[in-house]
Amino acid sequence: MRAAKRGLITAAVTVVCAVTVLAAPGTAFASPTPTPTATPSPKTSPTPPPSKDLEAVREKLDKLYHDAAVATDAYNAAEEKAQQQSAEIVELAKKIVQGQQKLDRLKDRAGAAARAQYRMGGLPPQAQLMLSDDPGQFLDGAGRLLQGERATKGLIGEMTRTQQDLKQYAQDASAQWEKLEAGRKAKAAAKKKIKQQITEAEKLENRLEKKEKERLAKLEREAAAKAQTAWLDTGILKEINSKASKQGKKAVEFATAQIGKPYEWGAEGPKTFDCSGLTSQAWANAGHPIPRTSQEQWKQLKHVDIKDMRPGDLIIYFDDASHVAMYVGDGAIIHAPRPGRTVTLAGAGEMPILAVVRPDA
Repeated sequence: MRAAKRGLITAAVTVVCAVTVLAAPGTAFASPTPTPTATPSPKTSPTPPPSKDLEAVREKLDKLYHDAAVATDAYNAAEEKAQQQSAEIVELAKKIVQGQQKLDRLKDRAGAAARAQYRMGGLPPQAQLMLSDDPGQFLDGAGRLLQGERATKGLIGEMTRTQQDLKQYAQDASAQWEKLEAGRKAKAAAKKKIKQQITEAEKLENRLEKKEKERLAKLEREAAAKAQTAWLDTGILKEINSKASKQGKKAVEFATAQIGKPYEWGAEGPKTFDCSGLTSQAWANAGHPIPRTSQEQWKQLKHVDIKDMRPGDLIIYFDDASHVAMYVGDGAIIHAPRPGRTVTLAGAGEMPILAVVRPDA
């Protein structure tokens, strides 16, 4: 019995230790070494590619970074689930230990009852009762016998339920372990996808000359400005006049204080952020925790009309909800755009809006 107890307790402790290893966050990868470019002859200057070629580069980069954002959301979701499943496994391990300790105590009680019977000559209580010549003792004994029978049945029932509980805890822990392992594989696949997309984007950018990069940056600014102007031309700002809530102000203050910090996929601060890491931490700082990923923020938080949005609300972008920003008023947002960029102030209409959600609805 003691060996079985030690085995279950050891197994439970092993589960807790293994969970700690499995749930550890992935190590961030380093940026690849830039691809060397040929040094032009000092007597000639390379002919810059036509604008349409750079526009194709810009569109290609947008797609690569968008795909990286989708993979980042998948990575963050797997990480969040792993943390939840790890916590559940730890709680189940505690229940297994506590259940085994309870079962041991019940067995001790059953053993004590058996030893007491042995000391009384091994006769069952019914036989001893029938051999009594004292009517008072007979009646008193009969009452005790009934109580003893009820207690024995109760003890046996409690032992049976405890054993069933232990079996269920073990099955639940095994199921959670399988989910945790599946999540680990999903997280690894997402991390690989992120690395591939970002590496390809960086290689594409590194093939450009300095002047090409400058023109590319100008094209990006022009595209963003064009989208923002088109959004503002709808007259939407005339309808948006709601004021921030108390918690919304705190969330905006937090986000504003992060401007200039680098983007890093999977990061939640304090030095680097990805898009949903910034928004989730801003609202956590405001005392109102929200889901970690942009997709879950879109799914779980209350949706509001664009005309009703107020500072602190979150704007979800793209059809797949792969990007999120915080609305700060006057048609502007604060967001962590993508690798190679920093947390910045931008126009709310620079990207296609999917929905507006309110954390403190």
